[in-house]
Amino acid sequence: MAGRNRGARRRGLLAVLLIGAFGLSGCTGGAVDPLAALDPVETAFGDDLTAGLQAVLDEAVVLSGSSGGIAGVWSPWSGEWTGASGVADFSESPAPLTTDTEFRMGTLTTEVTCTVLLRLVDEGRVQLDDSVAEIVDWVPGLDGITLGQLCAHTSGIADYYPELRSHFVSNPERVWPASELLASGLASPRTGVPGEHWAQSRTGVLLLSMALERVTGRSWNDLADQYVFEPLGIEDTVLPSPTDTELDAGLGAYSATLAPDGTPDCAVIRDVSSQSSSMGGAAAGAVSTLEDTRRLGIAFATGALLDEGTARTQWTPVPLGGDTPTWQNRGLGGAEFGPMRGLAGESTGALTAAFTDPDTGLTVVVVLNNSTSGDDFVREVAFALASLASKANAAEGHEQPTVELPWSFEQSTTKMRELAKCPAPAAAAEPAPAG
Repeated sequence: MAGRNRGARRRGLLAVLLIGAFGLSGCTGGAVDPLAALDPVETAFGDDLTAGLQAVLDEAVVLSGSSGGIAGVWSPWSGEWTGASGVADFSESPAPLTTDTEFRMGTLTTEVTCTVLLRLVDEGRVQLDDSVAEIVDWVPGLDGITLGQLCAHTSGIADYYPELRSHFVSNPERVWPASELLASGLASPRTGVPGEHWAQSRTGVLLLSMALERVTGRSWNDLADQYVFEPLGIEDTVLPSPTDTELDAGLGAYSATLAPDGTPDCAVIRDVSSQSSSMGGAAAGAVSTLEDTRRLGIAFATGALLDEGTARTQWTPVPLGGDTPTWQNRGLGGAEFGPMRGLAGESTGALTAAFTDPDTGLTVVVVLNNSTSGDDFVREVAFALASLASKANAAEGHEQPTVELPWSFEQSTTKMRELAKCPAPAAAAEPAPAG
């Protein structure tokens, strides 16, 4: 399996799926270039900005205890930077790490699932207020929950991930039936009345994927290909088979050993590079590349694939309430932090973040391969990169936009350091094998 072509792997899988579903597939409406309206300057940033961005990535790799990381920043009015830091894994002969290295995209997978939902809404196949209980009628206890609430994370269904996080780290290759993950989330106390309170729930996104597959009679990969990947020209993103645990020549995955309550033991770093996508499924199980994730993130933030009214509905803010700053809100499948839209998340062995300002096109993507420090850590890394790039000087013939970020570079880097749980892999024991 080593060295096989990633695009060929995905096309082979989809060919099998499309044979059975070809008669059901409709027209995607043509190609959509999410970058076209941005008129991006496709040149590298100057040396000073490039050095600053690389320094943030280098520090993030050390602070997170990763073997390596990948990042990209694009300021359409000025230029771009992509960088890699460290190595692909902690093996004796690690694979080279480049900006083309594939990685597990974690909770960014949710963007794809929710975009499929919204495109089906545009087609009139489903509505956001459709009852989940009527579609997934074999699952009890879903009264009052709608499809839209599953993407908005306001269904009241608990997230299965915190309860099972330590089990995923200790046994990453186990194939988890979706029904078992769903049962775990549904068995936990509800986070609130449907529609009234935001609380992240991978359980809800898995339930959404079941509902969409039930409505259409088609697989997640098939739906994602028609409604998201083909229109955007994305060729290297796929949800692997649960039994296909290897990511050939891809970014490795690591985590500190976790106690049942989530407390990390930084002395023992576990290798979870071989893992089943079933731990995250349609909520957090896909594999991607930097360029694919960039295109997906821009389309997601701008609503490039959606009808105008649906795009407005997607980003109608869901306030978080409590002590949460007013500049933090949630939409359908994503978050808003000031002008930036996207997601930052933790999955087993990976931290990923992708954000875009839909007005200026400022875009940041970050991937780290140690999940111990959590989603807030990688979000602050993305914020630091965005802060630097937001001030990039305009290229000739372009206008310098005003990007009003509600954080400073100093604030985000300070928080990075505060949130780092197991920094400096050299200070920890040798990575322990999984199992």
